[in-house]
Amino acid sequence: MNAPIAIAAILATVGILLGGSVVLTRLTGRIGIPIALGFIAVGLLAGSEGLGHIAFENYSFAFRAGVVALVLILFDGGLNTPPSSLRPVAAPALLLATVGVIATAGVLAAFAHLAGGLDWPIALLIGAVVSSTDAAAVFATLRGSGTSLKSRVGRLLEAESGLNDPIAILLTISLTTFVLYRTIENGGSVWTLPLTATFEIVVGGGAGWLAGKGSTRLITQVRLESAGLYPVLTLAIAMTVFGVTTLLHGSGFMAVYVAGVVIAGATQLPHRPAILRVHDAFAWLAQIGMFLVLGLLAFPTRLASAALPGLGLALVLTLVARPAAVALCLAPFRYSLRETTFIGIVGLRGAVPVVLATIPVMAGIPGARRIFDVVFFIVVLNTLMPGTIVAWLARKLGVVGAATPEAAATIVIESSEPMQSSLRSYFVDRALPVCGVPLSEVPFPDGAAVTMIVRGSELLVAEGSTELQPGDHVYVLASPEADPMVQLLFGRPEVLE
Repeated sequence: MNAPIAIAAILATVGILLGGSVVLTRLTGRIGIPIALGFIAVGLLAGSEGLGHIAFENYSFAFRAGVVALVLILFDGGLNTPPSSLRPVAAPALLLATVGVIATAGVLAAFAHLAGGLDWPIALLIGAVVSSTDAAAVFATLRGSGTSLKSRVGRLLEAESGLNDPIAILLTISLTTFVLYRTIENGGSVWTLPLTATFEIVVGGGAGWLAGKGSTRLITQVRLESAGLYPVLTLAIAMTVFGVTTLLHGSGFMAVYVAGVVIAGATQLPHRPAILRVHDAFAWLAQIGMFLVLGLLAFPTRLASAALPGLGLALVLTLVARPAAVALCLAPFRYSLRETTFIGIVGLRGAVPVVLATIPVMAGIPGARRIFDVVFFIVVLNTLMPGTIVAWLARKLGVVGAATPEAAATIVIESSEPMQSSLRSYFVDRALPVCGVPLSEVPFPDGAAVTMIVRGSELLVAEGSTELQPGDHVYVLASPEADPMVQLLFGRPEVLE
């Protein structure tokens, strides 16, 4: 009889925490504080030593929930990274995601060992846990300030963050295994770690590519009765890809990201907007949930002793380890000193370190809770220090790109079958040849026509006498044959459906 009451209390608590976190994003955006810190603050306030008095110290549950969260986050990242945007930055992104992660962990570990007096395995473990970055944290902060980045800088940050999570996860698990083996005097197994990591990455990447190709054919050929079933199918694909690849001893995290990228490259994906919206919501839910868990797992009275080493390591990570690794990896490529500096400093941390910090605790490594407390400070301070100056730093270093204002209204076409023609949105810039020209005088090719114009908060009918003005968002319906000519007139489309 008490079960419904308990369930009601749990749902009410979760609802209040999630709702409070979401509403808090408005405040954090206005005052320039990274959103992640708001989520952590809610968790701290709700924790056993906060106002909520919620007693939570279940690292096993946090890890399992974290794995699910990472699957959702990585798959969403892949879906929003089509191969066309990944190819120009693939080489530097891959180098940053591999050599960069290892170099960042190594430099931070060296400082923790030499200045902090930690044993090498523990120092390396801390470095591995905080070695990956989260582009979503950077772009969320930039969106709040109305700032956008140059295309190749933004694409590199985004691609790197999707690729480096699996590497950081493998590094953390491998080092945790080594610490345990060394404890039982079987340190010889350490020599197999690089080979094991390489094997898992190769298997994960290959499995993800194959799964992505097969899933694309399945999604485009199956005929489901409701549009709402397509996101359910893609969610099932993500879970299956991760699970099967992991059972094959490959990197399930790498596989799920690669599968998302391959699916994103499909030109005729049915109900694409609905799929992307649902997975975007899943990813936000996962991010919020993991930062809330980080706040709940943190005990302020226990954190005090970790404040000084956490502050020192956070400063080294932000100002030395990450910038040095980025400079090393980008040296062969044509990135300017300003671009390299920006990419190096703004490598913010996301939900991944929260999950990784629970692995040593669950493994029973001596002093693992101390590691978690130190990681807590590193994540918070690393998010706070560069996070609050991301927009200012982008302007100062000259990496701000030309931002296209978002339209007040958008047209979304959701089709269950491949359509020959496409509806695309174009922003009318002053430099375009069609700017200031009535629609009747625009030389549209056969098979192309304007369907609607968004001007400020107005929706305009596409009449021949309507003159295109700077700042307009024009929706053009065009056949495949007419599309090249349309792009000559209007430039690159804003949204491709």
